[in-house]
Formats: sequence, structure tokens, C-alpha cells
Amino acid sequence: MTDSPVLAPRAPRTRKPDWIRVKAPTSAGFAATRELMRSKSLTTVCEEAACPNIGECWSKKHATVMILGDTCTRACAFCNVKTGMPRAVDRMEPQNVADAAAQMGLNHIVVTSVDRDDLPDGGASQFVKVIKAIRASNPTTTIEILTPDFRNKAEAAVEAIVAARPDVYNHNLETVPRLYPTIRPGARYYASLRLLESVKRHDPSIFTKSGIMLGLGEQRLEVHQVMDDMRSADVDFLTMGQYLQPTPRHAKVEDFVTPQAFDAYAAIARAKGFLLVASSPLTRSSYHAGDDFERLRANREAKLARAR
Repeated sequence: MTDSPVLAPRAPRTRKPDWIRVKAPTSAGFAATRELMRSKSLTTVCEEAACPNIGECWSKKHATVMILGDTCTRACAFCNVKTGMPRAVDRMEPQNVADAAAQMGLNHIVVTSVDRDDLPDGGASQFVKVIKAIRASNPTTTIEILTPDFRNKAEAAVEAIVAARPDVYNHNLETVPRLYPTIRPGARYYASLRLLESVKRHDPSIFTKSGIMLGLGEQRLEVHQVMDDMRSADVDFLTMGQYLQPTPRHAKVEDFVTPQAFDAYAAIARAKGFLLVASSPLTRSSYHAGDDFERLRANREAKLARAR
């Protein structure tokens, strides 16, 4: 009689703390937003990145459109977007985004994209076309873009996009420099910083924004250094949120950062001079983006008034 094989015990599933649990999306508004995105053949980062706030945002008809398809040419350890060879660029996409913004009655829209290292300009021209289409159809809608790093093409890409004049230019640093080789291996920390700096050099009036995830094993002083680096690049708006592991294949959560710790980071960031800081476990790049833009604009006006 042979012995039965001894199976290794399964690793216990990490339990999420109460402060980052969210309700399942069930509202009529959620269903309407999903149907609109499907009807316009649009992809959203809300779905592709498994955002925990999708129920709340979609119920209010807020969605972050992800242009240039649903397939990324990179394979970052934190991201749930699929990797592979993307499809051809959809020529109708800019107008479809503009039409969706009009149908939803958006005062503020956030547009992001996958990385498209396969394209000669990294996809910058599609951002320009989307911005122009939204401006033509919805002249009062403010536009926030969240771009990739346009690896080896950043200067020309930034120049073209800034000329189209988005209201907010966001590019996320994602994590501290030490963790880039494992978390964001296809990118370079200082190249991303230079991109943000380049936006301000081309047009200081455009708000710049960047974010990092916490809970990946970063140290407190490393986070403070990232804040200092962002301020040296004149970044206006900092977002900080809890990293959540999309699947067991992705980087694991090293720590669930408490709301109190997020508040402490926010206080330090504000002291360093950011115009606006959003810092909480559920904060994401485009969470409450419209309301945040109004606060960002008001804070700049107040700062200018104090300087007079």
C-alpha cells in the first residue's frame, strides 16, 4: 500500500480590513453607464483595473475612459490590464469618447490609456484627437488625462499633448524608486519625473498630478522622498491609495496601511506645498476627479490672491 501524497497547506487568503470593503455594484446608474460604454465600444480602466470604487462612480455616471484598446504592451506587477499585442488604433474612438461624455452630461472627464510601445508616438496623437473631439462636442467639459510614460518618446509626446491643452495632466509614479525593478519593470522612475517636469516647462498653467500606491513594502522616508521629488517637478496634486492585489499572480500586499497613516502622509504632503492632496485607502487617480478639479482650481486662485 502506497502512502497518499502529502499536499502542502494552502497559504491563507489575506483578509481585507473593514476600511477598504465596498458594496457590490447593483444600482440602475451602474447598469446605464455600463450599457453606454458597451454601445460606444469603449473600454474603461474602472473595469480593466478592477477598481474597488466602480459601483459608487458608475452609479453617479462617472467613468474613466481607457483609450487605445484593452491590451497593454507592458506587464507591471500591480496592474490587472491584460498584456499582449494590441489591436489597431480605432479611428472612431475620439468621437465615441466625445459622444459618451455628452450623453453622460459630464462636467469633467478623465481619459487614460494602456501603454502602446508598439506605436511610433506611443499613442500621443490619439490623446490629442480625443481632447480635440471632446472640446468640439463639449466645450465646457474640463479634461483630465492620465498618460503612460511614452518610453523613449516622452518629449515629443508631451509637447503634442500639452499643445492640445488638457486641464489636468496626470502621470503616476506608482511606487518608490527602490521597488521599480519588481513592481514597474518596464518604466524608469526618473524618466517619469522628467515627463511631469516637462509638462510644466511647456505650459505652467496646466495642472499636473501624480499618485503612488501604498502597501507594497515601501518605507515611510521613501514616501517622503517621492513627495519631495514630485514637488521639485512642480506637481500640483498628489494622490495616495492602498494597493490591492488583483489576482494571486500579481505582487502581494505587504501591508494594509491604516486610514490614520494615510491622514498623516496627507498632512506632510500639504506641508510640502502641494495644492491638493487626496490620501485614503480607497483613493484612486480619478476617484472624485471632478470635485477635486474644482478644489484644485480654487486653491490655485487663493494662492495667487495671497501672493498679490
